[in-house]
Amino acid sequence: MTNHWIDIKNADAILIMGSNAAEHHPISFKWVLEAKSRGAVVMHVDPKFSRTSARSTFHVPLRSGTDIAFLGGMIHHILENGNYFKDYVVHYTNASFIVSDSYGFRNGLFSGYDPRTSSYDRSSWSFAVDAQGRVRRDPSLRHPRCVFQLLREHYTRYSLEKVADITGVSRENLLRVYEAYAATGVPDRAGTILYALGWTQHTVGVQNIRAAAIIQLLLGNIGMAGGGINALRGEPNVQGSTDHTLLYHLVPGYMSMPLADWQTLEDYNRANTPASSDPQSANWWRNKPKYLVSLLKGWFGEHATRESDFGYSMLPKLERGEDYSYLYLFDRMYQGLIRGGFIFGLNPANSVPNSNKVRKALDNLDWLVTMDVHHTETTDNWHRPGVDPAAVKTEVFLLPSAHRLEKEGSVTNSGRWLLWHYAAVKPPGRARSFGEMIVDLGNRVRKLYRSEPGAYPDPILKASWPEGYDADEVARRINGVFTSDKVVNGRRYRKGNLVPGFGALSDDGSTSCLNWLYCGSYTQEEGNKAKRRDPRQTPMQAAIGLYPNWAWCWPLNRRILYNRASVDPQGRPFHPSKAVIAWEEGSWVGDVPDGGWPPLSSGKGKHPFIMTVHGFGQLFGPGRVDGPFPEHYEPVETPVNRHPFSGRLHNPCYKAVTGDLDRLAAPADSRYPIVLTTYNMTEHWCGGGETRNVPNLLEAEPQLYVEMSPELAEEKGIRNGDPVIVESARGRVEAIAMVTVRMRPLRIQGRIVHEIGMPFCFGWTTPGCGDATNRLTPSVGDPNTSIPEFKACLVDVRKADRLEELAR
Repeated sequence: MTNHWIDIKNADAILIMGSNAAEHHPISFKWVLEAKSRGAVVMHVDPKFSRTSARSTFHVPLRSGTDIAFLGGMIHHILENGNYFKDYVVHYTNASFIVSDSYGFRNGLFSGYDPRTSSYDRSSWSFAVDAQGRVRRDPSLRHPRCVFQLLREHYTRYSLEKVADITGVSRENLLRVYEAYAATGVPDRAGTILYALGWTQHTVGVQNIRAAAIIQLLLGNIGMAGGGINALRGEPNVQGSTDHTLLYHLVPGYMSMPLADWQTLEDYNRANTPASSDPQSANWWRNKPKYLVSLLKGWFGEHATRESDFGYSMLPKLERGEDYSYLYLFDRMYQGLIRGGFIFGLNPANSVPNSNKVRKALDNLDWLVTMDVHHTETTDNWHRPGVDPAAVKTEVFLLPSAHRLEKEGSVTNSGRWLLWHYAAVKPPGRARSFGEMIVDLGNRVRKLYRSEPGAYPDPILKASWPEGYDADEVARRINGVFTSDKVVNGRRYRKGNLVPGFGALSDDGSTSCLNWLYCGSYTQEEGNKAKRRDPRQTPMQAAIGLYPNWAWCWPLNRRILYNRASVDPQGRPFHPSKAVIAWEEGSWVGDVPDGGWPPLSSGKGKHPFIMTVHGFGQLFGPGRVDGPFPEHYEPVETPVNRHPFSGRLHNPCYKAVTGDLDRLAAPADSRYPIVLTTYNMTEHWCGGGETRNVPNLLEAEPQLYVEMSPELAEEKGIRNGDPVIVESARGRVEAIAMVTVRMRPLRIQGRIVHEIGMPFCFGWTTPGCGDATNRLTPSVGDPNTSIPEFKACLVDVRKADRLEELAR
């Protein structure tokens, strides 16, 4: 989230797309209802009518996988009707930047595309520069190659008629959303966008969010109270997990994982430290060497010295172009290229696409260590239906994990708030937390390496590894300490003192920090700030519900990111009654500003988007691998064989795993005419491995079902409660029909297209509830993140011929 949960109450318009917030984030949804009670219009754009729809001002159904078409139509509407916040756009976005003559777009492809590699050479997506190397700008926004004009030209194709034709949304409903949301493009109104996995789990997932960013920048809704782009992160500490990098291509703090091309720390820094010729650009990533060296000191301690390149050589390096996400990991496993592994609290046999293949891939392992609270489809994979356990060679170990209520530590919520939770009870028997397991396992491996060093023991033996696991001590190490005496801003810190904030981190080895974003969360004066529960606020802060002393928020306790875009160049709030920050008597008041520089008008200020090279919000975003502007492409499995915006049907860069079990339906495949989308529910989390073991939750939602419209049910001869078979090109699933008006037929290109919905939380280890919906979904993913396209694929559905067939 750029903002936070409480801040949603400040919105005048709320657009919820790709999320069923009321059911998946039910406690937090109270802030949506608070905003509505204050007069905000709440719009839910989603294929399914849900509890979120019921509490919204209105619901608009659309076909899964057409979000960019919908949002592109809104961008077109905003530009053509002059709804954009011009002062904000000129001062704070790259709308005025002139794009180089080498950039182009034609028939669905951007310049630089290589069909042999299905990738772009992005060098043509650059800006024109002057003799001093500064980006050329036209503040009038009239230059034909300025970003504003290129943006207008790109989305001219997204007319109401074309958008309605491909999304299934009527012109009236499109205008209803566009007009209500575009009304926030003025100084004294703000709109927020809430999204979740319904946006990310597509082959254009990142570009869905980019389209939302463009809308928010045009309307001046970034940095504002009641504005922002707000990702609704899941219950299993998803925000904290990504911050601390459970992602293969990053190290903590969203820094790139080293590649084989970057053999030295100098190589890494040269490739990853951006330079800017604009003196008013903070270009905050220029500090990356400080954060990386501090991280290396945290990992290797006394062994991270300048002479040892701070231990950089001991890090594993990824091969450029290789994908190590779980899509490809399980494919390698299926091919017999992986011998063993550890799975922590994850149920891939249920939650990974094409799960029939995943289950067979697990059979190929020699050994597997699983760590979970309960038996799951993964821990018990060799017992699955239709398989002889004696024929599966894998030796599986199940280590009993402590439940979240049985351990203490931190979680980071969607709003980036770091909150400490305490153990309610001790774990039973020999159950242990993941932290205890990992630390103990690491120490046992280190002991083995001391007696049997092997080929390269250094990364193991030179790691700064604790003797035992202590959550509070880990929090201190994450914050960081000084490794030698140092003076910072006139204050002397001793070796071992906690680092007060990431501005004090250094690349000379004098600081250690396991995640620069969390530096400042644990200080000498206040201790562990995640434990703070102080509701005090100033009147200015209370006006928007900032609560700066409740817990702690990264970075530096800043509650609303890019908040210096909420003021004019003189530092005066655009919306005084909902001010986030303000320049008063020579300093900023309110939230923690994005840097303490004075306002831009002083000549000493910095542009507010400090994490971008030039300091401006990016309407033109050349950093994505599949285009600087979002473009509509169909899901890989689509019920149409063309769309109205270009001749390019699919994202030209989408990722896919290919093999004998990775079959895909052809576009408009007559065998699979129905669109399937998947989702979660309030009663069962994720793959359901935990919640299916809670009797009252299982009683509330006991079995796999498929939601379908009355029209589709009549067409297929299915009644509510009938057992049905749902089949894709990859497999079949048995479920119970739920005939409901919550799913509606959509008119697409002059014909009716049906969509059905299924939860993915059921599995065979819970008797009588059915098995994984993900037996149906394909192993294709977004080219930027590799996240799979769970939200749109093709299936057919039919009534089960006999109850015996369903049982089989």
